[in-house]
Amino acid sequence: MYIGYDIKNGIKYAKLCKSMRIDGKVKTIQKSLGRVLDEANGIYQSRERGVFTYDLQTDTYGVPDSALIPVVRRDKAEKLILDFGDAWFLDSYIRKKKLYKVIDAIDYGNNDSVRALIQYYVLCNMANCHAETWYEGSYARILYPKANLASQRISDMLASLGDEWTYREFFKAYLSLLAKRKNGENILIDSTGLPNSIHFPLTAISNHNGKISNEVRLIYVVQQKTNLPLYFRYIAGNIVDVSTLTKTMLELKAYNVDTKFAVLDAGYLTEENLGELFKAKVSFLSRMKENTNLYKNVVEENLSTLETAENLISYNGRYAYIKRVKTDCWGHGVYAYLGRDLTMQSLESSKLYDRAETKKISAADVHKARANHGVFVLVSSRPIAIDQVLPKYYMRSQIEQVFDICKNNTNMLPLRVQTEETFRGHLLVAFTASVIVRMLQNDLSTSSYTPESAFLALRNHKCKIFDDKILTMECAKKAAKKANDIYKIFKMKIPHSFTLPV
Repeated sequence: MYIGYDIKNGIKYAKLCKSMRIDGKVKTIQKSLGRVLDEANGIYQSRERGVFTYDLQTDTYGVPDSALIPVVRRDKAEKLILDFGDAWFLDSYIRKKKLYKVIDAIDYGNNDSVRALIQYYVLCNMANCHAETWYEGSYARILYPKANLASQRISDMLASLGDEWTYREFFKAYLSLLAKRKNGENILIDSTGLPNSIHFPLTAISNHNGKISNEVRLIYVVQQKTNLPLYFRYIAGNIVDVSTLTKTMLELKAYNVDTKFAVLDAGYLTEENLGELFKAKVSFLSRMKENTNLYKNVVEENLSTLETAENLISYNGRYAYIKRVKTDCWGHGVYAYLGRDLTMQSLESSKLYDRAETKKISAADVHKARANHGVFVLVSSRPIAIDQVLPKYYMRSQIEQVFDICKNNTNMLPLRVQTEETFRGHLLVAFTASVIVRMLQNDLSTSSYTPESAFLALRNHKCKIFDDKILTMECAKKAAKKANDIYKIFKMKIPHSFTLPV
């Protein structure tokens, strides 16, 4: 028995052939295998079996590795003008930042597919079912010719990327790259909800700061000096944040990242977590919740002596009084920073006056209520100059910006997955995309461009595809200026032509 081939309309088909002697004559019996997708690996496609493998030696059928399934082009008319600038720029930028070493550590088996999907997450905030359409009209198909972004292949890819081994290889490579650039010891930790209606154990009812939702909780760690996402974890929506801090720091330590200073949300500051922070010798800065005894004691003992000239500081055009006092917190010596934000005091008082007018609140009650307007308490394990405590604490805004990138710029939401494996793979791709977008934000911070506006301008730069070469086209005058501005910022020079890969 052997495999024969036929070519029909430029497409190669395979058939099983067996020669037999019937009535004294040799006859060949044929059985169709279907379309040849990958002859070397024995991958075929038929209506009856779908995509499958066939081994002639053992006469057995099997299921192919999804990473090896090539793209099947259904449309005969190939697009000869492609979106060029955004995909070419993004590929060049990733190379410049040496991120392909990290991305390829995923080792899916088809690096082109992974690279193309990451580009899609950065450039096109749409459902994955549209990825193949985007790919066909983008220069990404020239950059990554072996990519397969068919909807089912993406699901297979995400399930493969969700493997724990893949996670570990990725973070080993990524954290190693970040360690070479900046010190990763000072971090910001916070969590956000990913609302969804997926029927799997991670989705649960969450009551976070009084907001009820059906969600998964996503924990991000951001490197303070670079503003870059450093690490992430996810937990079921009904797990309380306070129980996750120690585990997050232990996982970082397992990757050889020793935390020295952490800026935390108030929800993480509990007696247990405080003890763990002191035990691990991790300095911290956090806001103290108003319903704690420490908050009440610090305010009661020091509010009357807060507003003095030496306690007045300015920050970002706002003024605040801040007084530092040494105190005890669950048996540990800490520094409390009692503050009053004058802008916030004015806003809260204005709302109180309006409410008092309509609800007939007495002057005595107004006086009592406004006493704590604009008041806050921060807690630190080490002394910080009072004019530096707000800049350090409001570094937390960096992690809010990262969450904003994830939810609005890297296709993280809405969640369109059905299993925990594909969910994990989706988070890994979105995390990688968020790193790239955050790097771009940092590099564009002194310009008038954002990553979104830069990619929109670059998409207007097209290219033409010929038999053996690619020619870049001219942009319209206004679009050309924007595209050229961006190329100049990153010192990228665009050739007039490229040799088309064979």
